[in-house]
Amino acid sequence: MSWLRERRVALAAVTLFVLLAGDAVRYPLTWYGWGAIIAVLAVCWIALAVRARLSWRGVPIALALFVGLAVLSIVWSAYRLETAIGSGLLVLTALGGAVMARTLTLEQVVRALGVALRWIIGLSLVFELAVATVIRQPVLPWWTDYEGEIPLAFFWSRNELFEVLDGGRIQGIVGNANLLGFAALLAIIVFTIQLVDHRVGQAAGYGWLAAAALTFVCAGSATMIVAAAVVAIVLVLLVVARRLGARARIRLLLVSAAAGVTALALVVVFRDALLELLGRSGDLTNRVDIWAAVTELALERPWFGWGWVSYWAPWVEPFDGLVLIKGVEYLQAHNALLDVWLQLGFAGVAVFSVLVVTMLLRAVSWAVDAPLGDIVDSPALRLLPALIATVLLVQSLAESRILIEGGLLLLVWLAVASRTHGRALSGIGR
Repeated sequence: MSWLRERRVALAAVTLFVLLAGDAVRYPLTWYGWGAIIAVLAVCWIALAVRARLSWRGVPIALALFVGLAVLSIVWSAYRLETAIGSGLLVLTALGGAVMARTLTLEQVVRALGVALRWIIGLSLVFELAVATVIRQPVLPWWTDYEGEIPLAFFWSRNELFEVLDGGRIQGIVGNANLLGFAALLAIIVFTIQLVDHRVGQAAGYGWLAAAALTFVCAGSATMIVAAAVVAIVLVLLVVARRLGARARIRLLLVSAAAGVTALALVVVFRDALLELLGRSGDLTNRVDIWAAVTELALERPWFGWGWVSYWAPWVEPFDGLVLIKGVEYLQAHNALLDVWLQLGFAGVAVFSVLVVTMLLRAVSWAVDAPLGDIVDSPALRLLPALIATVLLVQSLAESRILIEGGLLLLVWLAVASRTHGRALSGIGR
């Protein structure tokens, strides 16, 4: 495998795997084992940054402000130790994403993503097949000792591979159908781009694309089904925009934004009918209750929040028993903006919104603007950032994963890499 010959690509591939499939590492190795691996990866990225003598002037101001605000929230946090730990993880993840953006080309990142996603997809299918044919019963994470009736959410695999046609959903090595659907959708995007760009052999390329599509279907994530539809629409718009002049692109952007807001409003109005079509409950799988609880708590500290924590810490107030549904204690707001508001208040929402909007606009520019100078990314490759950004933003409406682990790493990479691209297009250079 050629990627092993390039240490930076290999490091990026391992990092992406560990952060996109966190529970696949934590379930067999515990949080301590996962933490040890994270520490090793952090040292590698820091060493790479030092060796490359990177300048941090290319880091977006909004990203620096968001990370800085999270660290500063230790001062007013209601749980200072947990905020210090959460802020440390945020800093390390942001550092890794920024260094990856500054030291790897887009083509190298695509290769690293391809490797990580192939391992996730391949191991997930093998894992679920082994559970269905050999173990033949649901599988719990290792090193757990639950008593009494165990909620379905606690299982690593629910042994539903052969029940997919009847509504069953596989969870793969990531232990969650929605996260597996997220990885599968990313894989479909990455594998398709590699095929179109002739960067993989056709047999292997179509084989892995079929595996990713099968995984996507078997995961049955309603959020990712919606994300896939939005990605398809965005892809068409980007291709059309490439054929237009500057003014026509602006008009297309404005019309698309208006159409997006209208579509979102229609989804809210006809939510029950849409969810019935997707086979989901009207309360969005308990999300309505979660959002209500988070909103009530956030209103107690609306301006600067309770303090950054990343994952909710269930052993401290106010998270202890905040959202407990059918024996499952939820550890996220299931909406990124709500989670930012809870933890960093309106100040955090403002900074995070600027970060996301500027990242998205730069990713779109990256996709549609003609390459200049030493930028040699192919037309297919340049679509990747905008499509990944689309998946992240749609997911953030129902999950807070853009704030942690793989979602955060991809957000930071997009923010820094797209800004570097914008500087080159404007003639400033890398």
